[in-house]
Amino acid sequence: MAKAQVKTRKRVADHGEVFTNAREVNAMLDLVKDQCDRLEATFLEPACGDGNFLIEILNRKLLLLSRYKRNADLYNPKLIVAVSSIYGVELLEDNAKDCRKRLYNRVVEAYPKYLKSSKEYPELLKTIDFILKKNIICGNALDYTKADGSPIIFYQWQFINTVKVKIRCFDFEVVAQSSKQTTMFDEYNQPQQISTHNQEFKPIHYLKLYTYAD
Repeated sequence: MAKAQVKTRKRVADHGEVFTNAREVNAMLDLVKDQCDRLEATFLEPACGDGNFLIEILNRKLLLLSRYKRNADLYNPKLIVAVSSIYGVELLEDNAKDCRKRLYNRVVEAYPKYLKSSKEYPELLKTIDFILKKNIICGNALDYTKADGSPIIFYQWQFINTVKVKIRCFDFEVVAQSSKQTTMFDEYNQPQQISTHNQEFKPIHYLKLYTYAD
């Protein structure tokens, strides 16, 4: 059954909310297929709704992961790369929550069943949840602020070896003004000449990312 493109007429009138259907989403993603075929390629949807574009991007990345599905030591860190490369901004809080939930549930659904018994799995899910809360933000992409008026800050999650991740912060306004490309980072996962927000964290094991606090 196709997903409705409109929730209510009032939401359309108040916020111009109309969801793009999956066929149109995939047609547009096919135009940047070379990016979709790169696990680490970053995508930012400035009006992500409840995730119609982002869920299809995730699906394509999960398909790339299938070759590693019998090895948790390979699959898990690459799953973190895939999830952490997806960013979204959404004006309405209920949509932002639904988007995070859809992405999280899709990860759980696609995760290889024979790897779910591993001791790392619970921490992996906590990390996925943490990343999605940081990457999918309720805010206004037009003025680069969250509901409380504070600036939207994005996190970059960069593996520096096979298991450790370094986090850096970037101001969304600087990202938007400095990069007009589909991806926020280049093919080497380096910022597209974007100034940092002067906040960095010490490298940490990817399964422990959820332990970070603001």
